[in-house]
Amino acid sequence: MLRFIIRRLIQMVGVVIVLSALVFAWLKVLPGGTVGALLGERATPERRAAMEKALGLDQPIYVQYWEFVKRAVRGEFGASTSVQPGTDAMDVFLTRFPATIELAVCALVIAVLLGVPLGYLAARRRASWFDNVSIVSSLVGIAVPVFFLAFMLQYVFAVKLHWLPVSGRQDPDVNGTRVTGFFILDGLLTREFDASWNAIKHLILPSIALATIPFAVVFRITRASVLEVLDEDYVRTAESKGLTNRVIRGRHVLRNALLPVVTTIGLQTGGLLVGAVLTERVFSWGGLGDALALAFTRRDYAVLQVCILMATVTFVVVNLLVDIAYAVIDPRVRTR
Repeated sequence: MLRFIIRRLIQMVGVVIVLSALVFAWLKVLPGGTVGALLGERATPERRAAMEKALGLDQPIYVQYWEFVKRAVRGEFGASTSVQPGTDAMDVFLTRFPATIELAVCALVIAVLLGVPLGYLAARRRASWFDNVSIVSSLVGIAVPVFFLAFMLQYVFAVKLHWLPVSGRQDPDVNGTRVTGFFILDGLLTREFDASWNAIKHLILPSIALATIPFAVVFRITRASVLEVLDEDYVRTAESKGLTNRVIRGRHVLRNALLPVVTTIGLQTGGLLVGAVLTERVFSWGGLGDALALAFTRRDYAVLQVCILMATVTFVVVNLLVDIAYAVIDPRVRTR
């Protein structure tokens, strides 16, 4: 198991290096470039030349990339020019990262808690009314755009029914103590349970909107995987031996059917970070998605760098954890 983890760690480092090179190259071809974003309307030829020399942009490309990597390892990306002017870009990331993680984790929990059991039940009741309704619901979940569903949920449950808040992470009059940046957890740690409950109410609508596509994907993969396992010879052999349904479901069906599901859940985690851009904008969530949208619009390259690179590292780490979970479920994976 240790050799398997070391092998995956080496692969993870390689992926991060390649992606850092792609981010560096991408930033080089963006309109205006870093110098144009920093100088703005003051970007005269003389000022541009001076700024390029100060930033080392007059050096050979491989020297620039090496300096870029060293600054990234140290967490030095420069100051934000427009998202939070004057604030260090890494501080912008660290401030907004908990908001996105809180939203993504809640959406993933909803998708898994609904998608796996419903997918299993739909497979066990193949061609029944429950199976047909579930399939149609999952198709709707994939087809409806996230931003449209977010607006609909916001309009119905917040504007018309007044059951839930319209936007934000907490009401402005809730002065909760900040410890970790995760509002729900902070309220629990400081015993400010009213602040936690207020944060939960704000989290419901955006997490439901963000969870629709992951739920649909997890449901369909679970259903297809269970159907495939149910047709295997070892399941029929277990039934012929007179084993109880509980033993067959737990030992033979679910354990083997979960392998592709675990992989799908890991991949959907990255998708949640992408989908969070639209969801956070609709609900004024104030996370990484909102920061990325603002940084793209206002050419804040320092924030773009840190958000893209750290999102990449997060995605790679999640996939490492998925690989480890996969190896725990199926020991044969460790030898591949």
